[in-house]
Amino acid sequence: MEISVFDRQGSREDVISAPLYNLTIGLTLAWGFLANWWMVTHINPYAILSIHPMVLFIGYFACCFGGIYIIEKSDKPWISFLGYNLVVVPFGFVINLVVAQYQPELVAEAIRVTGLVTVGMMALSTLYPAFFARIGGALTAALLLVIIVEVVEVFVFNTHHGILDWIVAAIFCGYIGYDWGRANAIPKTVDNAIDSAAALYIDIINLFLRVLKILGRR
Repeated sequence: MEISVFDRQGSREDVISAPLYNLTIGLTLAWGFLANWWMVTHINPYAILSIHPMVLFIGYFACCFGGIYIIEKSDKPWISFLGYNLVVVPFGFVINLVVAQYQPELVAEAIRVTGLVTVGMMALSTLYPAFFARIGGALTAALLLVIIVEVVEVFVFNTHHGILDWIVAAIFCGYIGYDWGRANAIPKTVDNAIDSAAALYIDIINLFLRVLKILGRR
């Protein structure tokens, strides 16, 4: 039976140095962000909107969950990288649709804020790994509660409170620190670096989308 990424204590793959491990995480993240940038600059959002909503919805979740499943089950770097790309592409479509609603200057500001917050949370996680290791359950419970509240607000009361965006942003700040801590607690292999980058990618993109929404209301 395959062991979940962050539960791995041993590895059949060669262990690499900490700097190379962190570099691999960084390069994998950079690949995902560059892919998203290319999608935003080369794919017309109206082309995405022209796809039948049900096809778009099913395709999005099929790719995301398929990619996550591959990442979780594979211990081969190239297979995990394939799974990573299956997550990056559907997120790119969402980013494209969201970014199209805002001015480029605002998007650039959201990118800057997200980058600074990400670096800060990684630094805090490095300094206080024990604290971040304990908050995983609380983050998951809080995120599920906020999602339920948002769904009820939108579909029942036809409204949305801005405070929810701040709460979700704070939750994903916590997730960045949590996943960075977990990434450095497992064997430092190329495959684990790619798998860890996938988790961090999801955290960072979700934070970016909320930061952009918050800034857009100014």
